[in-house]
Amino acid sequence: MRGKANKADIVLGVRYRPPNQVEEMDETFYKRLAVVSESCALVLVGDFNFPDVCWKYNMAESKQSRSRRFLECVEDNFLTQLVGEPTRGGASLDLLFTNREGLVGDVVVGGRLGLSDHEMIEFLILGEVRKGVSKTSTMDFWRANFGLFKALVERVPWETVLKGKGVQEGWTFFKKEVLKAQDQAIPMRRKTNRRGRRPAWLNRELLLLGFRIKRRVYHLCKKGQATQEEYRELVRSCREEIRKAKAQLELNLATVVRANKKCFCKYVNSKKNPKENIYPLLDAEGNIATQNEEKAEVPNAFFDSVFNRETSYPQGTQPPELEGRDGEQNIPPLIQEELVNDLLCHLDTHKSMGPDGIHPRVLRELAEVLAKPLSIIYQQSWSTGEVPEDWRLANVTPIYKKGRREDPGNYRLVSLISIPGNIMEQFILSVLTWHVQDNQGIRPSQHGFMKGRSCLTNLISFYDQVTRLVDEGEGCGCCLPGL
Repeated sequence: MRGKANKADIVLGVRYRPPNQVEEMDETFYKRLAVVSESCALVLVGDFNFPDVCWKYNMAESKQSRSRRFLECVEDNFLTQLVGEPTRGGASLDLLFTNREGLVGDVVVGGRLGLSDHEMIEFLILGEVRKGVSKTSTMDFWRANFGLFKALVERVPWETVLKGKGVQEGWTFFKKEVLKAQDQAIPMRRKTNRRGRRPAWLNRELLLLGFRIKRRVYHLCKKGQATQEEYRELVRSCREEIRKAKAQLELNLATVVRANKKCFCKYVNSKKNPKENIYPLLDAEGNIATQNEEKAEVPNAFFDSVFNRETSYPQGTQPPELEGRDGEQNIPPLIQEELVNDLLCHLDTHKSMGPDGIHPRVLRELAEVLAKPLSIIYQQSWSTGEVPEDWRLANVTPIYKKGRREDPGNYRLVSLISIPGNIMEQFILSVLTWHVQDNQGIRPSQHGFMKGRSCLTNLISFYDQVTRLVDEGEGCGCCLPGL
């Protein structure tokens, strides 16, 4: 079956494979599948009768060569299997494949038709998401001109223009100038989805020497100018090179995972099934929210209810100063330009930006010229207790953990906040930590939640005290309460 959706063809295939089918028929199907999956968007559904295949890990539980051959065909044609539940007994015999992300959605397994002992598979073909054109724009740092960016920011006399301005007014001016220079120095590009990109392991050499030569030999074999054995040998060689390329890519990602977690998570997400629609949520009254705006308000209201507003200070109100052990108020710290520069230079450029639109890559590249205005704004914010509006905003995404999907309490919030606001939080944290430690609000025996200390240091300290008492011939008692 073939249809039209957004000027792109969709091929829908239905297949039944008998359990005792001969191997030659399987190979004929695999060859036809390779041709169709290269040229069109494919949706393939049917009863394939491979009960020993575990689709959670994409591996065959037994060593039958025909099951492994079927998995190799699925991998070679970049197909994604979307059925994750058993369809007959405890086996997944009925399968659903697609070669395009987002082409198939709302997959539901359940219910039987007539006297059949197979579970039905219901799904939707989402034709409008197949165009592969993303409306999301992102900054193209490969073509960025940071020299021009730095020159545009250096032209602004920051000390003069920020003098006499409030924190909100000064921050608004700073943000406006940075974003205006950013528009001139960093071009934008459309963000491509997975359909518009090659696999990360597919290098130029493998593309030229592998797939194109294999396709050429395949056509020669059809014309009788090459033997079938030569084609099979080339297919085996190409498959082995693909496996080596994938293994090398995964090794490289695992090696640099601490320095670049974003690429690792991006690769892991590419292996997952297409994203499902947001599940309907239950609000406080027990009503089901189905519309997008209603779904956004339900977790917002749920997590907002756990905050205590009585401990917050109104905007513009000066909080009390920190007091030492003798009751004297401490002098507000001086936020130096060098400290701000050091924090900007150690920003992780793989992090995402907050709602203010200032990327950590921009702050790190222009740390020398942005440290001056930021130190002025930070000092004013500390002295007056005023916080810019952008620093109190966040892009919040609820991540499902476990349990009932309609319960908003089963989601964990991930917030993207302003990077400059996060740096100000680090200054506040360092001053509070120093104040508590200097006034012995936290005793030296405290190891939890202390920088440079852990459970290991706690055990070493405890072991040292016990052995010292034993060496001195004194008694030692331990009390282990179960809390």
